[in-house]
Amino acid sequence: VQLVESGGGLVQAGDSLRLSCAASERTAITYTMGWFRQAPGRERECVAAITWKITRYYADSVKGRFTTSRDNAKNTVYLQMNDLKPEDTAVYYCAAVNSFRLITTQSGYNYWGQGTQVTVSS
Repeated sequence: VQLVESGGGLVQAGDSLRLSCAASERTAITYTMGWFRQAPGRERECVAAITWKITRYYADSVKGRFTTSRDNAKNTVYLQMNDLKPEDTAVYYCAAVNSFRLITTQSGYNYWGQGTQVTVSS
């Protein structure tokens, strides 16, 4: 499965962005999808995840600001990011795994997108 991300960019604090992640194979509609980010000098962390049955996970740092959703007709997962803060600056990756479980660890995923840069200025 190939994952192609889009939607990153440079924004100001308080702005919104929506990231998209398109999967190359139809079978991915049953996969658990995750959103991770990695800031310079920091470990990659899971900020959101969503299962086929729309069970969601959010990291405490983004709860109430980020929303993940999926459109199975388009094989696409989204990460809507509102009220962005400078500390949200990172490369954002989407990931996929052939599982029905809600997975939040990097090692639990075996397909990764190329990453998209999100930069939030103060």
